[in-house]
Amino acid sequence: MQLRKSNIEELSKQSFDVLIIGGGINGAVSAAALSAKGVRVALIDKGDFAGFTSQQSSNLAWGGIKYMETYEFALVRKLCMSRNKLIRSYPSTVKEIRFYTTLTKGFRFPPWFLYMGTLLYWVMGNFFTRPPRLLTTKIINEEESIINTQKSNGGIEYSDAYLHDNDARFVFNFVRSALTYGCIATNYVESLGGTRDANGLWVMKAKDVLGGKEFEIRAKAIINSCGPFVDQHNSLTTQKTQHHHIFSKGIHLIVDRLTPNRRVLTFFADDGRMFFAIPMGHRTVIGTTDTRVEDPVTQVTPEDRQFVLDNINKRLELAKPLTEDDVIAERCGVRPLVVAGSSDSGESDWVKLSRKHEIDVNQADKHLSIFGGKLTDCINVGEEVCADIQKLGIALPYPQKIWYGEPPASVREDFFHQAKLMDLDARTTPTASEKLSSRLWRRYGSRAFGMLEDIRRDPHMADILIENTEYIRCELTEATRWEMITKLDDFLRRRSKISLVVAQEELKEAEGLREACQIFFGDDAEAKWQEYFHETTEAASEETIRPAKRAKAKEKVAS
Repeated sequence: MQLRKSNIEELSKQSFDVLIIGGGINGAVSAAALSAKGVRVALIDKGDFAGFTSQQSSNLAWGGIKYMETYEFALVRKLCMSRNKLIRSYPSTVKEIRFYTTLTKGFRFPPWFLYMGTLLYWVMGNFFTRPPRLLTTKIINEEESIINTQKSNGGIEYSDAYLHDNDARFVFNFVRSALTYGCIATNYVESLGGTRDANGLWVMKAKDVLGGKEFEIRAKAIINSCGPFVDQHNSLTTQKTQHHHIFSKGIHLIVDRLTPNRRVLTFFADDGRMFFAIPMGHRTVIGTTDTRVEDPVTQVTPEDRQFVLDNINKRLELAKPLTEDDVIAERCGVRPLVVAGSSDSGESDWVKLSRKHEIDVNQADKHLSIFGGKLTDCINVGEEVCADIQKLGIALPYPQKIWYGEPPASVREDFFHQAKLMDLDARTTPTASEKLSSRLWRRYGSRAFGMLEDIRRDPHMADILIENTEYIRCELTEATRWEMITKLDDFLRRRSKISLVVAQEELKEAEGLREACQIFFGDDAEAKWQEYFHETTEAASEETIRPAKRAKAKEKVAS
């Protein structure tokens, strides 16, 4: 809270080279890239960082194999190279994973044809991943007996990548990197629009959403990275752009782990689009839908939920079908799809729109608008923003600075050496999905050295604080100091994935959560606890909080 308070004060004191509005993946990488290259940057978001579209993805970093069907080979090649760069740059976080695709009889393409497509996909990715396989029904039955193959004529297996932690954590680490390089970043600060003064500086009006105070921020250039709200914010600054957005809603349901194998089970849903069962620790994420909507603010409907449940139940041989009562958490967000000109895309072809990004530059006003974008392509977005800002006449003092990636191998080796000397992994809980040292390094990189010091001073800092999670005390103190935890949801949903894998009813009963609130908020702990559970209860519909599910959760907690 103190970091956020001091940064808000700095926003009105300084004059910046660039003000970035929106702290999703596009804004986060823009801030990280520009700050590392020596540009004076401010970053604000009216909610929490990664608090909208960037927290609702499938957690996949994929090369866009679906775009091969529409012959967008240049885009596929670009995304494959981006995926490879992410795997190389973040080996602890972005990992190769196999996609295990089952095809039904009568599908529009035979298995051998799709297998040839995956071979081409592999070639376009420079053979970076493991080679694809053609699957017979017998192989599928032997390797994934959970899959219903009664109407199958085989399938294919190929590689892409996924995020080991959640998407919002990945995005926040770019914000954290930007802060390290001097960026003044704050969450819960809303842009109210602005104009340029006589000296050519942008004077943007801003409001502290939590405190209510209004103030001004001055900058030479503006980057509008408001995600699905880009068009809306451009109206506040009278910007005319070549592109605009239309929206597709996608949802995911999170349930108990369906298969022990670490692979993505892939099918084609009843509507013809790809449908996944994705591993997330001890849980499985299933979805998604593809529904055109007019408003970026969406919610899961009973029809959405039933569509996902019906599709997964048809395709898996489960002991009993999944129902609403098996849903631990839900994700719901929009994909901002880029459309050129005044076109709104016909109903017949809008689902074929690719998830590429576009950056519109207003040279005269020194204003950038970022449309679309994917986690996979985030490094390219950062590099393109730097090039565009330089063309606007703003100098990059350190143009060759590498702004992304994990610390060098020598730093990593030193961390694991120290962790081994203090026998850190002996403190890993029996139910943990990985060793404690690996988890700390992946989440915090070189900042994890400070956590080793905390544990040396007080061994209890390595204790799990919140039941049924893998977060230890020193992680919470780290988050308190450096991660601008302003609301409990900031930690439970975005800095971690706790609220995605632990049911709300279980969280409410967790004694450790009360202590976590005390660490985060001090005297405001009880108020923040009440605020979180009031908001999550209010946000959920009666269909989401079902009596049977509540009884089941209480029974689990009691046991």
